[in-house]
Amino acid sequence: MTVFMMILTSARNLILSIMTDFDSIWRTQDEIRTVVNAVLGECIWNLSYSERRMAIELELTVTLNDDTIDNFSCQFPIAVDYDGVGMKGSKFVFYL
Repeated sequence: MTVFMMILTSARNLILSIMTDFDSIWRTQDEIRTVVNAVLGECIWNLSYSERRMAIELELTVTLNDDTIDNFSCQFPIAVDYDGVGMKGSKFVFYL
């Protein structure tokens, strides 16, 4: 195998791994959106991936009380932390 072919193979593998990571993020965001809509109704203000935190951030349009926060957090199959109150409502962070 030539050096050129090795470089192309490495580049291809890197691109595929990046695509897989974004695919995983999009799937997880879809799962989060589904749970939020089922449990609280349509109240998502922001749902985005933070490269700095390497996590998905969620902000709702409503502010939840402590009991609701605990019950809401238990609905997800991945680790989630309450992140306080943002500009519009309660914020959560989902770690991948």
